[in-house]
Amino acid sequence: MPGQEKISNNYFDGLKVCGRHKAVFFIIMVAYFCEQMDNWNFGFIAPALMQHWGLTMKDIGTVTFWYFAAMTCGGFAGGFISDMIGRRKTFLIAITLFSTASIINGLTDDFHIFVASRALTGFGVFCLMVCSQAYIAEMAPAESRGKWQNLVAGVGFCAVPVIGMLCRIIIPLHEEAWRYIFYLGGIGYVALFIAWKYLDESPRWLVSRGRIKEAEAVMLDLTHMNIDLSAAAARVNTSKPPIKDVLLGMISQKYIKRTLVILVIVLCTNPATFVVTNWTATLLKAHGFSLEQCLMATTLISIGVPLGLFASSTFTDMGGRKIPLVIMLVCMAILAPIFGNVSHYWVVVGVARFFTTSHSCCVCSIQL
Repeated sequence: MPGQEKISNNYFDGLKVCGRHKAVFFIIMVAYFCEQMDNWNFGFIAPALMQHWGLTMKDIGTVTFWYFAAMTCGGFAGGFISDMIGRRKTFLIAITLFSTASIINGLTDDFHIFVASRALTGFGVFCLMVCSQAYIAEMAPAESRGKWQNLVAGVGFCAVPVIGMLCRIIIPLHEEAWRYIFYLGGIGYVALFIAWKYLDESPRWLVSRGRIKEAEAVMLDLTHMNIDLSAAAARVNTSKPPIKDVLLGMISQKYIKRTLVILVIVLCTNPATFVVTNWTATLLKAHGFSLEQCLMATTLISIGVPLGLFASSTFTDMGGRKIPLVIMLVCMAILAPIFGNVSHYWVVVGVARFFTTSHSCCVCSIQL
């Protein structure tokens, strides 16, 4: 409390997460949930658009291409922007972007506007994802960082089966019902209001800008303890290196090996996973399955994502990331070719579900 003696500490390390501190992670969970609704809804909606708008597989590919191109840009920009203006402001801007763009997707009848809005959604989604991962890492104690990252992501990815079930109920109602799914993206404004009112800036970012008193005030607000951050601040270089130096540092002799390993893993796993999650419904539709069957398949497959994250949260802080990562990569390597060579409806669903579970565990091990 304000009158008590200050305790020297390395931010939240060694402190128990409770009360107001837990509320911060809850806010991120809400925002993450809204983000993932907008991230995954097109995979469910695509078959309906093909049926009612007369879109071809090439058109769906165009939407998907620009979405992922914008996601890539959002991933790069999110890190740099959050370093410049702070985690909190970047968080709020990203929520505003993807929520607004989702509503535009539901309103428009123009394919080009639809593609542009979908791209803006992708930019905002990945901007928030990158920012939130950094924010969680900076706000969690070192002893339970993996747990909180996985729990936040797990709750967020629960949006996938939820949006799948909503699509299964809503889209078949009539040919324009898919618009309601995009309108649901407006729920992000609820997360925006909560975050704007209650989310604190990261103490680590404040210290990096020399704002130590503000950082200590945030620590007091979250922990109800007078934390002295002067020792932690003394270890921080407040002069930010140029972006060029940061990028070159990733390929320096010291870091080149780990950079290449992580890059190869991401490049080999992410495309395969998004093929499974975003294209399964479309491919099943092309093979003659009904719209309802396609939506049900994607919903069941998507359940594997939060399952993998919740499972990972139970063991990720027990020591070591390497062994779980290798095990999940082996599982994905076995399941991917099986998925590509089966056609029976329930076999496709089962294999894809285990694949997404393995991938979500894999991604969390990489991020940590």
